[in-house]
Amino acid sequence: MLHTVQGIVLRTTDYGEGNKIVRLLTREAGKVGVMARGAKKLNSRLGAASQAFTRGEYVYFRTSGLGTLSSAEIADAHHGLREDLMKSAYAAYMAEMVDRMLEDGDGSAVLFDQLAAALTAIEENKDAQIVVHIFELRMLMLAGYMPVLDTCVSCGSSSGPAAFSPQLGGTLCPNCLFKDPRGVPLTEAAWKLLRMFVGIDIRRLGATTVKPETKAVLKSILRAYMDTHIGVNWKARSFLDQMEKYPLP
Repeated sequence: MLHTVQGIVLRTTDYGEGNKIVRLLTREAGKVGVMARGAKKLNSRLGAASQAFTRGEYVYFRTSGLGTLSSAEIADAHHGLREDLMKSAYAAYMAEMVDRMLEDGDGSAVLFDQLAAALTAIEENKDAQIVVHIFELRMLMLAGYMPVLDTCVSCGSSSGPAAFSPQLGGTLCPNCLFKDPRGVPLTEAAWKLLRMFVGIDIRRLGATTVKPETKAVLKSILRAYMDTHIGVNWKARSFLDQMEKYPLP
């Protein structure tokens, strides 16, 4: 059966001398894998459309298992992401989240639109860390691991949190801090942003200005929560950490 979809390249794997296996997040069919025959060859008509982060229209034939890519028309090549190592690292982390948290066939038009908007936002120099945090919450919501942010995860109090407990799955009020001594201290600013991020459509994300200390709290909370509940050794995130620790001159 022939399929025509809007797709974003999540990753590619070399296969044989001239072929690539391409993992796509599609708007119509969720995550799919296709074989791009000859894509490694210099004159291949599928080569450019098989590069990471590329968005376009993909036509593939599939009866079962891996599909075979027939043609592709690029809508956005995202050269700016691949040419900037830091931007590429952030983009790769989001693509890896989608690839590793979704099974084949999983996904939605909403997730496709949010990933497309997130890649564009980073390419357009919007705060990449903030974009990634919003997308992390999108993926957690999709996976059914959304943290409790509006009330205390232990007693249900809405008086305001004092810490975030990755282990218990949400915020803790001052009276319940003893429930998790390793909880991450949560500032008012970070708490407000976390709740705001849940409802933000990345397509409408404007310019953001967040203090470095608040960004540090957000990063600490979401990293700890992802590691506790998703439990994936993120390759792209490790590279991103190295880039942040040893920035290019």
